[in-house]
Amino acid sequence: MPVPAPQLGSYQFVTETKENLDWADLVTIDLAKYGTPEGKKELAQELLSALRNKGFFYVKNFNIDQERVNRQFALGREFYELPLEEKLKYVPDLDAGKFNGYTPAGRYVINPDSGLKDRIEIWNMPKFNGYFPQEYPELIKEHLPEIEEFARALHSEVLDPLFVLLALALELPEDYFTNIHLYKEKSEDHLRYMKYSKYTAEENAKLNLWTPGHTDLGSFTLLFRQPVAALQIKDPVKGEWKWVKPQDGTITVNACDALSFLTGGYVRSTIHRVTVPPKDQQQVDRLGLLYFSRPHNDVKLVTAKESPVLQRAGYTQNEFEASGNPVPTMEEWTFAKQKWQRKRTYIRDETHRTAVILPGFQEKVYDDKPVAAAA
Repeated sequence: MPVPAPQLGSYQFVTETKENLDWADLVTIDLAKYGTPEGKKELAQELLSALRNKGFFYVKNFNIDQERVNRQFALGREFYELPLEEKLKYVPDLDAGKFNGYTPAGRYVINPDSGLKDRIEIWNMPKFNGYFPQEYPELIKEHLPEIEEFARALHSEVLDPLFVLLALALELPEDYFTNIHLYKEKSEDHLRYMKYSKYTAEENAKLNLWTPGHTDLGSFTLLFRQPVAALQIKDPVKGEWKWVKPQDGTITVNACDALSFLTGGYVRSTIHRVTVPPKDQQQVDRLGLLYFSRPHNDVKLVTAKESPVLQRAGYTQNEFEASGNPVPTMEEWTFAKQKWQRKRTYIRDETHRTAVILPGFQEKVYDDKPVAAAA
């Protein structure tokens, strides 16, 4: 029997940490300026600077009100309240690199000495464009029109402007990147509800990280504000780990592998990780709302050599091109990296963490030591 869908109710965010953390100094892209040629020009340079110097940035004034965002958080909360046996009906073939549906917690040992496993649950929903048949629990079925509208709005109100600004910054036609990120086309984008369940204080004392340093495989990742501090980024210039501060009314955005390939490494795929929260937030779960943007599946990940900016800077080959190996399509890259990520040895096996994903691209270990919270 299907589990009846509960009423959503309101969503209450937890209190932000009062600890004095070493926060990253990130640029905020204000899309209120996007409506004029002068505003676009200014934003394009702000975006390029953010991508080159930090890789992470905030976006504000993106025409999606907080109530719509809160309802997605509430849906995520209610989804994770479903019985485990109900959620387990929607597990894809994870070992084959499939990712749409439910991923249960406990697949990875994150501390070999204690045997502690991850407590991360993931619910991924693909594009609603006819290419991705997907089964859903009643809770999600009842809200699919709202979820679809939200996902499509992320494209039109956030991603499309960012891709236009990136094209302008690289002196390419405005539609250069939007033409390979059309919602109607087949690509492995997905909307995600992600839950990190809490550990006890004693367990956290044995842990350095909840998720090790890594890069995302797509174009841009959108992370909606949630107050539990745990996300850290590695400054691409200084090599230092910094905490990412939740900012009201913003989306935190990071650049990913596909944009790095498409720009010959000029746009860096940003290294980030999830660490143990500060002590005043260790007693709560961490619920995330994210969107992962990716080029069309059939896009070959070749460098945009026609960009005058890339030509002048000398960024005209990515890892595949420079090594003489075949350049993958986005679909080939997606499932090669997903299959690697989903293997149960992913977190603790150093040999696995430095594997060759495809000929021409070898993964790296990005962690040194965690940034400590202030006492």
